[in-house]
Amino acid sequence: MATTDAGGEHVERPLVTPEFLENRRYQTELAETASGDHTLVCLPTGLGKTTVSLLVTAERLSSVGGKSLMLAPTKPLVQQHAEFYREALELDPEEVVVFTGEVRPDDRAALWEDARVVIATPQVVENDLVGNRVSLADVTHCTFDECHRATGDYAYNYIADRYHADAENPLVTGMSASPGDDEEAILEVCENLGLSEVAVMTEDDADVAEYTHDTSVDWNRIELPEVVVEIRDGINEVIEDRLSQLKDLGVTNKSSADLSEREIQGMQADLRKLMNNDQSEGYQGMSLLAEIRKLRTAVTYVETQSVESLRRYFERLKEAARSSGASKADQRLVSEPKVREAMRKAESYDDLHPKFRQTRMLLAETLGIENGERVIVFTESRDTAETLVDFLSDHFTTEKFVGQSDTDGSEGMTQTQQQETLDRFRNGEFEVLVSTSVAEEGLDVPEVDLVLFYEPVPTAIRAIQRKGRTGRQAEGRVVVLLAEDTRDEAYFWKARNDQKRMKRELNELKSVAGELEARLDQTGLDEYEEADAEGAASGGTSDAETATGRGDSTGNARGATAAEGDGQAGLDAFAEASAADSGESGGQGDDEGTVASAGSDDGVEIVADQRELDSTIARDLSTRDGVETRLETLAVGDYVLSDRVVVERKTVADFMDTLTGGDRSMFEQVGDATRHYARPVVVIEGEDLFGARNVHHKAIQGALASLAVDFGASVLRTSDEAETADLLEVIAGREQETADREVSVHGEKQSKTLPEQQEYVVAAIAEVGPVTARTLLEHFGSVEAVMTAEEDALLEVAGIGEVTAARIREVVASDYDA
Repeated sequence: MATTDAGGEHVERPLVTPEFLENRRYQTELAETASGDHTLVCLPTGLGKTTVSLLVTAERLSSVGGKSLMLAPTKPLVQQHAEFYREALELDPEEVVVFTGEVRPDDRAALWEDARVVIATPQVVENDLVGNRVSLADVTHCTFDECHRATGDYAYNYIADRYHADAENPLVTGMSASPGDDEEAILEVCENLGLSEVAVMTEDDADVAEYTHDTSVDWNRIELPEVVVEIRDGINEVIEDRLSQLKDLGVTNKSSADLSEREIQGMQADLRKLMNNDQSEGYQGMSLLAEIRKLRTAVTYVETQSVESLRRYFERLKEAARSSGASKADQRLVSEPKVREAMRKAESYDDLHPKFRQTRMLLAETLGIENGERVIVFTESRDTAETLVDFLSDHFTTEKFVGQSDTDGSEGMTQTQQQETLDRFRNGEFEVLVSTSVAEEGLDVPEVDLVLFYEPVPTAIRAIQRKGRTGRQAEGRVVVLLAEDTRDEAYFWKARNDQKRMKRELNELKSVAGELEARLDQTGLDEYEEADAEGAASGGTSDAETATGRGDSTGNARGATAAEGDGQAGLDAFAEASAADSGESGGQGDDEGTVASAGSDDGVEIVADQRELDSTIARDLSTRDGVETRLETLAVGDYVLSDRVVVERKTVADFMDTLTGGDRSMFEQVGDATRHYARPVVVIEGEDLFGARNVHHKAIQGALASLAVDFGASVLRTSDEAETADLLEVIAGREQETADREVSVHGEKQSKTLPEQQEYVVAAIAEVGPVTARTLLEHFGSVEAVMTAEEDALLEVAGIGEVTAARIREVVASDYDA
């Protein structure tokens, strides 16, 4: 990066709009570090992390070229970043493009080609990478905003892996005000994103201090009204009754309703053990635990939100209990006398939670007495947000800000509505914004005089993000409302202690950044050495292993209908049937029946249904050498592996739901697959099929037999998603590389072209396939000529042997006998 502009009023850099960015030394120093290596940038909320990333982007585009990708977790945040980049960079505004779910996939692929800067939600980029719509090869800077999210299966992790693997000249910047609660969490984020440098600035740094202002935090304790306490206590009595029943089952010693989530998870683990041993007590206990979870949610609503929120929740429970397929837990819960009494009291209660009056009083003080201009009220519940807007609108100009998804009885906000609301708030068109968590992270809302937490949040990261909405340009104030002797207090103290620890960790992180970087470097070295050692120990990679990029990819796939059968047997059964259909013998191609394998170096293609992105299978496949994934909304199946093989994937839970819940959709889906594909495959994924539920083994065997005999489907077992991915790759390889078949999506909703329809008709004859179909059509010129050709004429076509010619004539000329 160019030399820091020390002392200047504005930043002057190639591609940066002149006199647009204030020159803040700490920002240019952080950008200098981030331009040199993959860097985690830690900076308090409101101090311009986005500017740091933009400076690195400008440097990379001007010196290296290519394009920049910036990822942010929410659509409003993406839109905000895009507006800033269009103003701050001397690029054609059309070269800064936005990728969200509202932009069609085909349009995204076209926009990507000409873009210099892409700003996107991670889920959209993940989908486009899995579907091979975009390539990261020429991305020279990738920014992960709010990078503390890079844990578990979040899309950031997959994108980072792909970026480091695919980009020719990669550079990663991770940004967060709160990267983790402790050093191990921060290390996890760094490792998941491939970061090796850590650059930290805190409010105590001299360069930063002049741009920060004190933010006072007050907490107001609120006493619950007697009726609300009675409703809560009545529900807690039911929780204690269910706990006593669980105690009789031997899974808990707990008798009071103040359960922790850890205690609930412990009970759940013990109940699973009972279920695995096929003991009915396990299923009974799980149902009781489901009631407890719902009752705890009801307690939270009445204690910390409002009686109105509780009423809405009860209505949803009653609707669920009345629906077809309702669980026994729902039905028991709404018919429980003490719950019904709590419902009656809630319905007759004509007042709001005392937090509402306290909120109105604080707003009057801030906006009236103190002549403030803007207030944000945060709440966890959309129900509460809507009730607050109605309540406060009688006294202040108030609007809500919620996410896009609809919930029962509540409409979400589109991206356009969210943006318009923020613009009007910035312009002073209303005074109070009531928001759910969607406005917490990084959103550039205007400076506000008060941030009000309707309830405390249990994590330090979220508390810090909320507090960051004030105290940017002047002193700000944060007030947290706590209902006494409720979960509010536990959450508040947990977040408060976590914040203290996080601030301490950040200060320590700053002082030991070099040590942390050394740990990150050592982690990378260890992984390299382990991989190298494994390669040396194995003495190289066998042909069988290179077929899938990992060893023994089929050895664990379980047999067709056996309870715990030999895995290879199931795959062998499928392969033998495939060979018979293809005219193969002993695994060798029949030169009379099929076109010889081309031995293509292009690898295999697997088409995955969009809805399968809930699993990791498509993502896993997309990272493998020799596998190209494509995403479509499939009318039939979950994965298409050739013109004749479609896979319907079911987890053990899905499969058991078919047997216990009266849902026959699995058989309808397999029936559709059979009508469109010659070789449908059902993959049942998961352990302990015969012990997962209290279902008789003959019922399970009957369902498996029906799939195999009535529908002609091959039924294969896998233990988990990774094994399913291995199996899909192996089958796709056999179909496309060994049998030289192509992927063809049947049953698609869009219409085929005339040549495609002609190929489809000919390919359907006796399993000819699309490659041979095209050869026949090119030779004879029409479908009619192929159908009327004699056997001698068919034999003149390249790749058509006696077996195939005889089969075509038999299908075309034989009398129909149903």
